[in-house]
Amino acid sequence: MNALPGQRSGEADAGSAQWRVLLVEDEPTQLRIVERRLTKAGYVVDTATDGQSALNKLSTGRFHILITDWDMEPMDGATLCRRVREITTLDSYVYIIMLTGHNQVADVVAGFEAGADDYLRKPADDAELLARLKAGRRILELEQQVQRLSVTDPLIEIYNRRHLIVQLPRDIDRARRYQRPLSIVLADLDDFKRVNDEHGHHVGDQVLRSFAQRASTALRQCDWIARYGGEEFVFVLPDTVLFGAAEAAEKLRAECEGSLFETSAGSLRVTASFGVAELASDQAYPEGADGFLRRADLALYKAKRDGRNCVRNSAA
Repeated sequence: MNALPGQRSGEADAGSAQWRVLLVEDEPTQLRIVERRLTKAGYVVDTATDGQSALNKLSTGRFHILITDWDMEPMDGATLCRRVREITTLDSYVYIIMLTGHNQVADVVAGFEAGADDYLRKPADDAELLARLKAGRRILELEQQVQRLSVTDPLIEIYNRRHLIVQLPRDIDRARRYQRPLSIVLADLDDFKRVNDEHGHHVGDQVLRSFAQRASTALRQCDWIARYGGEEFVFVLPDTVLFGAAEAAEKLRAECEGSLFETSAGSLRVTASFGVAELASDQAYPEGADGFLRRADLALYKAKRDGRNCVRNSAA
């Protein structure tokens, strides 16, 4: 088998280890050959022998690249491509390479129209296959970069409100499906307008970034943070009951109160108020993201009413 220029045959591509590939082929020998090639190149490979099995695996959202044969039964590769493009629940774009013995231009066009991104005639040469995978990875990296920018607050470099609106309902659905607790914390910096008025918005931006960094340090890796608007933040805490979320909020509140915020205008004392809510468990009237956030907002209002710099929850 041929290797990429400058790469020894069978040598793994150092950049391929993070990429998950689903290989779909109903001919066992060909499946093993291509799987071995990709594994040696460093890709994480899973396989399927028919279109429906491939769709079931793709629904997990774990794959970056799909390599599929065209001639399969009962679902051919072109139909599989169309079905993949119809899935609306995938977290990111799946790059599709079609492997086929069809040589007519009309077949190539039909493959692209079905949703394929690239086309490779069988038997696939090692060097060409791996080169096309690299080209696909470049496109996916650009797509991921655009996706990150679209869901990231450019000032603070955490998730933005757009991501919150999309992702929180998914987390709610997951919590209900697996009957797991889910809590959120709505945080608001106290008297933040005074910081902007006295020191300027650039100093206010520094305080916002510092608060987000403190929150990221205080929370677990599975938790995530989004800027809700202005000086308000939402923390989403999977597998966390109300009491645990209140403890996490209190830890961050105490950290903010106990240490100054270093800015270009000097050391500033900034406190924050927190409202905590746990996802309601009433299955007869399931709560949506709007209602969930509204209860956290009401708890935050209690914290503000009670003098700020405190934690209140929706059950209090």
